[in-house]
Amino acid sequence: MSRKLMITIHLYLAAFFAPILLLMAVSGGLYLVGVKGSMDKAAPIVVSGASIDAEGDTKAQIKTLLDEAGLSSRFESVKDRGDKYQTRPSSRDHYEITPSATGVSITPVSPSLVAAMMELHMGHGPKLYRLVEIVMALGLVLILISGLIIGVRSPLLKTPTVAVSAAGIIIFVVLAALL
Repeated sequence: MSRKLMITIHLYLAAFFAPILLLMAVSGGLYLVGVKGSMDKAAPIVVSGASIDAEGDTKAQIKTLLDEAGLSSRFESVKDRGDKYQTRPSSRDHYEITPSATGVSITPVSPSLVAAMMELHMGHGPKLYRLVEIVMALGLVLILISGLIIGVRSPLLKTPTVAVSAAGIIIFVVLAALL
């Protein structure tokens, strides 16, 4: 593969995936410094006498329950959290459904912008977005490999590329060993 083609592929991949990579970097960095956003919960709606059969199709049961309560039932999946169920994607407005002996409590939840970014980062967004994240991961690997190949093939960049890569490996191994 020619150097020009390798650089073109590297640049196009980097430019295409830059927005999602920035979202991942910003949301991951905010999370690590303790800024996690908020999940604003509205007053619960209690549906007396309703129940959810954990052995049955919980998604269909919850869709029916939300429809009967007059709430939006636009969701892709249901996460069983033990004592409650959560509709997904949780990167947008969603519901927490808590069964009790007397009925079911439905709590509308709205994530803040930061919390929505965190949910997307963790793969709790729409299925199509999760597919884009998988493709982005492959794209990032190709960006990194093509960047290293370009650096190693360039006479002026070969020594700095190898030195910086080696330093990165050493630091990573030392930090991993400290854990």
